[in-house]
Amino acid sequence: MESIDKIHGTFERRAEQKDVVPSAVIKRLPRYHRYLGDLLDAGRLRISSAELSKIMNVTASQIRQDLNCFGGFGQQGYGYNIKYLYTKISDLLGVSAGYNAVIVGAGNLGRALASTRMFARRGVNRVALFDIDENLVGKEIYGIPVMHTDELYSFCQREKISIGVLTVPKTAAYEVARTMAAAGVKGIWNFANMELKLDDASVTVENIHLGDSLMTLCYKIKEGEEEDSCED
Repeated sequence: MESIDKIHGTFERRAEQKDVVPSAVIKRLPRYHRYLGDLLDAGRLRISSAELSKIMNVTASQIRQDLNCFGGFGQQGYGYNIKYLYTKISDLLGVSAGYNAVIVGAGNLGRALASTRMFARRGVNRVALFDIDENLVGKEIYGIPVMHTDELYSFCQREKISIGVLTVPKTAAYEVARTMAAAGVKGIWNFANMELKLDDASVTVENIHLGDSLMTLCYKIKEGEEEDSCED
């Protein structure tokens, strides 16, 4: 049986190799993080891939393949040390990196994102909101100061902002995104309801389409209704 120290060492060696990890695996990492966090809150110490697969609705084989991208972590006959695995996945996801973020656009969606504890729970600090509305500039929303977008470049550069959250109209999205990229922002979370692509390869863009998710839900509901109708 492998020791925990040996597993730790395997992880460190694989991390140093910087293997290319499939995007599908990366997209599953937050799910692992969420479920493992729930298990920790419930007082669990270890779990097998078979048990984790039932909780996550992912095959045990897939779980082992995913985690092997980062070194494996498990022990035969022992399973996974939940706390250790949760900590390592937190590191992989940058939870402990202390990234600073700004939200550009203080409308309904921007305010909703400013109000959520989601950022803090994932180690991201919301340090400012930006808008062009003079009635909002100089005020605070949920304790976050609102600044004019004219100050966006200098603020992001000075405060070393890593993440920019875009909740502006699509007509303004490119200009704002380019401003943030020029100021050194490395990641953009785009809610502008359009596919945002930048020439700067050093900036990662995550395009979020809430409408697409809603339509997918509607499709599944409709599909289920049609199946019920056929059974009748």
